[in-house]
Amino acid sequence: MRNKSLWLIPFALWLAGCSESPREVASSRTPPVAVSVVTVAEQPWPSIYEATGTVRARTSAVIAAKLLGYVREVKVQAGDRVQAGQLLITLDARDLDVNSRKAEAALDEVRSAIPEADHAVAGAKVNLDLAQTTFNRMQELWSKTSISNQEFDESSAKLKTAQAAYEMARARRAQLDTQAARVQQDIRATEVARSYAEITAPFAGVVTAKSVDPGALAVPGAPLLTIEREGAYRLETSVEESRLPAIRVGQPVSVKLDGVDRTIDARVSEIVPAVDAASRSYTVKIDLPAVAALRSGAFGRASFSLGSRSALAIPAGAVTERGQLQSVMVAENGVAHTRLITVGQKSKDQVEVLSGLAAGENVILPVPPGLSDGAAVEIRR
Repeated sequence: MRNKSLWLIPFALWLAGCSESPREVASSRTPPVAVSVVTVAEQPWPSIYEATGTVRARTSAVIAAKLLGYVREVKVQAGDRVQAGQLLITLDARDLDVNSRKAEAALDEVRSAIPEADHAVAGAKVNLDLAQTTFNRMQELWSKTSISNQEFDESSAKLKTAQAAYEMARARRAQLDTQAARVQQDIRATEVARSYAEITAPFAGVVTAKSVDPGALAVPGAPLLTIEREGAYRLETSVEESRLPAIRVGQPVSVKLDGVDRTIDARVSEIVPAVDAASRSYTVKIDLPAVAALRSGAFGRASFSLGSRSALAIPAGAVTERGQLQSVMVAENGVAHTRLITVGQKSKDQVEVLSGLAAGENVILPVPPGLSDGAAVEIRR
C-alpha cells in the first residue's frame, strides 16, 4: 500500500498541471488590433514622360567690341545688375579723336572757301548778263547790216566765253558742296566709331560672365561680358525622338527645379525642329514663370502628360520608406504582414505600385503605432 501511494502522488501532480495549462494560454493571448484597410485596385493612371534639362535665360547677350582697342575701364563685375544703356566698358579711342579733329578741320576749310566761290559765281553771272545784252544788241544791228560780220562774231564769242566762265564757277561751287557733304559723312562715321569705344548694356539684366580687365586688347567679336535679362528664364530639355509626336507647343508641363521646393506649372514655348544626331533627341523649350533666386544653369525635370493608362495604385501615406526600401502592411487572414513593394510615379496623394501587391489585397492605412509583422488584426469596415 505504501508503494502504491507513492506512485499516486506524481500522477496527481501531473493532473493538476494539466488542469491549469488552458487558463495560462488563454490569459496570455493578445487581442487583435483594429485596423482600417484600403483595397488595392486598378485605376486610370496618368502616363507621364520625364525629361531633364537646363535652365537658360530667354534673352541673353554676349557683349563684344566692334573695334580694335585697349580696354581703359570696366565698370561692372559678374553678378552686378545693370540698366539698359548703362556704360559697361570704355575703350581707348585717342586715334579716333585725332581722325575726328582732322575731319572737322577739313570741313572748316571747305566752308571757308564757299563765300569766295559764291562771289565767283555772282561775278560770272554779271559778266554773262552783260555779254548776253551786248550780243542781243549786236545781233539786231547785224540784221540791219549796221555792223560787220567780224564785230558780230566777236560779240558772239564773248557771250560763249561768259557762259563757259559762269558754268565753271557754278561747277566749282557745286564741287565745294559735294566735298563738304563727304567730309560731313566722314565726321559722322568717326562719331559712330567713337561711340563704339563706349560699350553700353543693350537691356536691363544681370552680368553673368566677365572675361576682360583694364589694359587688355579688345578684339572685334571676342566676348567681353555676358548679360541675361533677369526674370525671364526657360527650361531647355532633351526629348527622345519617339516621344516628340505627343508633345506640342502650348502643352502644360510640370517642372521641378533644383533649389526650388515646389512644382512649377509651365508651358511648352518652342520645339527645335532639328534632331541631335548623337543623342537622337529634340530640344524642347519650356517658358518658366518668375521664380525668386532662379538662375541659368540650374538642373530641372519636366513631366509631360501623355494620356492615361491602367495601373495599381495606393495612397502614398501607406508606404513606409527605410533607405531605398519601400514597404506596406497587408492584412491577410487576420494577420498583419510586412510586404516589400516597388513604387513608380506619384500623382497627388497616390503612388503607383509596380510590384509586390496584387489587386484585391488589403493594405493597412493608417498603420497603428507599434503594429508588428505577424500581429493579429481585425478589419474595421
